[in-house]
Amino acid sequence: MAAEATWSRPSKACPRSIELVILRFNGELWHWRGPSPFHFITVPEDESAQIKDIAPIISYGWGVIPMTATIGRTDWTTSLFPKDGLYAAPVKDMVRNAEGLSIGDLVTICLTFDV
Repeated sequence: MAAEATWSRPSKACPRSIELVILRFNGELWHWRGPSPFHFITVPEDESAQIKDIAPIISYGWGVIPMTATIGRTDWTTSLFPKDGLYAAPVKDMVRNAEGLSIGDLVTICLTFDV
């Protein structure tokens, strides 16, 4: 599935105008066994490049980017994390349970950013 993205950069006349950036793509659900285990979907290369373009104006530090995610009928607020030159979108347990997701599932996810 091709990503859908829309946005405009803030202008000098209105440096913090609010626009929405929306990306939709498919990705595989994977598990990270760190000190705080979590599940993620890696943002593909093209979509990660689009996010990097807007990261300087929406990141709150360390490359972490706040967003709203949607899988199926479930929306949640979270943040993207940079990983290996791409981004990883965390998928909370309540989302996995609500949508019946398991490790290795191919998932359609929609990411929304306020710019």
